[in-house]
Amino acid sequence: MPALAAQTPHRHDPAHNHEHEVIPLDEVIISAPLNRPLYQQAQAASIMASQALNLGNEPSIGQTLSRVPGVSSSFFGPAASRPIIRGLEGDRIKVLQNGLYTVDASSASPDHGVSFDVSNLKSIEVVRGPATLLYGSNAIGGVVNAIDGRIVDEELEAGTIRGSLGSRFSSVDNGHASSFMLEGGLGHGLAFHIEGFTRAAEDFRVPGELRSKAFQEMNPLPAGDLEQRDVVTNSYLRAEGLSGGLSYVWDEGFIGFSWTEYHSRYGSPAAQDVFIDMNQTRLDVRGAFYHLLPKVKELSYRFAWSDYEHTEFEGGQDNTVFKNDGYDLRIEAKHEKVAGLEGVVGIQSELSNFMISGGEAFMPPSSTQSNAIFFFEELSASDKLRLQFGGRYDRIDVQAVNSDVFGPAQERGFDNLSGSIGAVFAPGDTYSAAFTLTYAERAPTAQELFANGVHAATNTFEVGNPNLGLESSIGFDVNLRKRTGWVTGAIGGYYTRYNSFIGLLPTGAVVVTPDGDVFNQFVYRSVDAEFIGGEIEAQFHLLHPLEGTDEDAPRTNLHWEVRADAVRARNAETGTSLPRIPPFHLTNALVFQRGGLTARLEGIYAGPQDRLAANELPTDSYFLVNASLNYQFKLARTTCDLFIKGMNLTDAEAREHTSFLKDQVPLPGRGLVVGFRTTF
Repeated sequence: MPALAAQTPHRHDPAHNHEHEVIPLDEVIISAPLNRPLYQQAQAASIMASQALNLGNEPSIGQTLSRVPGVSSSFFGPAASRPIIRGLEGDRIKVLQNGLYTVDASSASPDHGVSFDVSNLKSIEVVRGPATLLYGSNAIGGVVNAIDGRIVDEELEAGTIRGSLGSRFSSVDNGHASSFMLEGGLGHGLAFHIEGFTRAAEDFRVPGELRSKAFQEMNPLPAGDLEQRDVVTNSYLRAEGLSGGLSYVWDEGFIGFSWTEYHSRYGSPAAQDVFIDMNQTRLDVRGAFYHLLPKVKELSYRFAWSDYEHTEFEGGQDNTVFKNDGYDLRIEAKHEKVAGLEGVVGIQSELSNFMISGGEAFMPPSSTQSNAIFFFEELSASDKLRLQFGGRYDRIDVQAVNSDVFGPAQERGFDNLSGSIGAVFAPGDTYSAAFTLTYAERAPTAQELFANGVHAATNTFEVGNPNLGLESSIGFDVNLRKRTGWVTGAIGGYYTRYNSFIGLLPTGAVVVTPDGDVFNQFVYRSVDAEFIGGEIEAQFHLLHPLEGTDEDAPRTNLHWEVRADAVRARNAETGTSLPRIPPFHLTNALVFQRGGLTARLEGIYAGPQDRLAANELPTDSYFLVNASLNYQFKLARTTCDLFIKGMNLTDAEAREHTSFLKDQVPLPGRGLVVGFRTTF
């Protein structure tokens, strides 16, 4: 459940004067420059945390976030599903760990998983719309920031021990996942943190036939062959990870590091004899100095280095190897008010050395170096009005390394400028209105510039364009939020116009490989594009505890949650739709709470998608029914959560239009998840 869900009301009078209830939207979003709560953000954002994150935990971050308004999943099986924000995916969505680049290969292809697991996360932040101001070119569509506690940043007394332990089992794939976290104080400002997880699942079950009806009509089986049913073969998953960290905390700051080893192995539902074996080693360093200089509240720094590699096996033989090693460094200085302005200035440096070798290497080895400077300032024009503005400059150099297969080295350099201005008007404690105007630029990636080969996961022959220029966008967001009363939440709309939007578009030609395989040729080229849409996230508080109720007595709450989103994206030159744009989504849920018991009954509707790009088939609507029970209780100093969750209870056939595999792989069928989580 996203962060705009309301908290338990503090006051209520017998006359049901709902305007006196205080339902704070006080979750602080770390992705914001000044760590402001959601209520004070100009840009649309959500946070998934606590019980909602525990119940919503899925094998991939894309599926975990798929219920957040404006977010969809690229669903390429349970292991490889990235988030799609407002119809934008891949390199336009920046997936971060604690504000830093993951340094993996997940944006290069939809069959590549993100290199971390959600089991031990504290929260996941989603910024919808351009976040290039803080995170650069790759965040032109939005940011997903996974927050963990691997580096302790608060002083813990010697002997202090805290942690968590959790496990879950799922029936639809005979899956299980377990995780633990332990941290404590060692004295003299030292603190440690250690965590780990393991996850496994077999091939998942589906309601009926794997291939969609539309796909069957276009690709009938030979006479006598039967459609494959019930189970998506080669959709299994194995993953495990271990992380350890050490910190030193003092009154004027902290410094810490963590070392992480991550491994996963999973099958590709696109091909029955293909699986991926992934390994990543990652070092994180983070620290801060408080009030180091006059007017400087905090000088913080973050650094991440990663060595990533995965091998794609075909028929039991290693066929293609993907490697990415690099780093991300950020230094930020937050200053106190100067001439009414409070803000942050910072620098960022990022390097990615990316290489594909083997049978399906579709692009040359490449190096991408980015260096940037940025600022963000906030002006309190009055007690009711905040103005927020900022800018960023990036220098990005992309180089294709000399290769026997792809030819001599090539290099392109880009100078990116991005800026935004926003306003938040809050006439009282009840309502706020926010407006943001953003200009953003995105440099083409090495893949878009230099690709020239078979990309088996998408069944295409990709051809890059080394002459591509900058992609730019200008857009606005409008949001209205309500934080008190019997209805709380937010509603918003947006419009973005892209100039030179870089897309992978069909040429109509086919390419025949030496092995006789035939692939449709696609080329990266620029078009103008428009995105328009909206999101709503609201709670109707139907039943509340009355004022004067005994604080020790169990409280009873009943909420009706409504979430919806819609986006229309089209080629502004031809008027045709862009590919894999999500349809309209609507979620209704009743949530009952009494004491430590929370019960949820949920219906999720996805509309049909018949606004199609070339080479796309229409996708039918679906309706999923889910239900869950969570019971939380105290046992000495331990908080325990026991939960059971029923997914797709009607066993409905559901296909994600945003997935490359939608016509071959539906979403999982009816399943049950049971588990527990203990924190101490």
